[in-house]
Amino acid sequence: MNYRQAVIAIAIACGTATTAAYAGPRAVIELFTSQGCSSCPPADRLLSELAEDPSLITMSLPVDYWDYLGWKDTLALHGHSQRERAYANVRGDREVYTPQVVVNGLIHVLGSDKAGIENAIETSRSEGALLKLPVTLSVSDGTVTVQVPDAVGDHRSGEVWLCPVTANVPVEIERGENHGHTLTYTNVVRRWVKLGDWTGKAQTFTAKLADLPKDNVKLSDIDRLDVIVQDGVASRPGAMLGAATANLH
Repeated sequence: MNYRQAVIAIAIACGTATTAAYAGPRAVIELFTSQGCSSCPPADRLLSELAEDPSLITMSLPVDYWDYLGWKDTLALHGHSQRERAYANVRGDREVYTPQVVVNGLIHVLGSDKAGIENAIETSRSEGALLKLPVTLSVSDGTVTVQVPDAVGDHRSGEVWLCPVTANVPVEIERGENHGHTLTYTNVVRRWVKLGDWTGKAQTFTAKLADLPKDNVKLSDIDRLDVIVQDGVASRPGAMLGAATANLH
């Protein structure tokens, strides 16, 4: 199956099972951004452009550490700030900033640097096990099912995370560095749901679609589901071993 066949609609209303299965995208792109950061809008626009590439899984991860500047980011999760710091700790470089892109869990680059992102994608692909697991994601009768096959290469364990995503979120910024602007955020991750630990053997993980909404996020806000299998643990995240994505609408 080629990359353009990877992202397909899931007919939830009629309870029909639809599957997005592929041997691996070219990259998982995580953008750490903030509504309170005047340097972030160009990176947010670039992520929207990159999202048009079906070989990429793009994720916007708003952080909360700039909230003290006068505007509380309406989409931020504290867990995103923790994730960005965890990446920096693993790399040992203390580089925590916005806008920052992390490519395939391995390399960070300025989020508005398109050429730098492309270079990071190619550099990261020298990691032998990177995105080699053909993860399968499907939804049927309100149940999300993720299938992870036997290990490929040296990496034989990882964590399996399911991310509900909102495709486009326009936000009117009333205070702070972006005061007076309406900014649109693309593929915003609303939650991180740990499905379990993958131990190198073929495993199946499930979750109820009805359990995914939380706090101010309704089921109608969830346009897409992303799943990643990542080396390491949440406090020390590593290379992306497998990933899949599927639209809900």
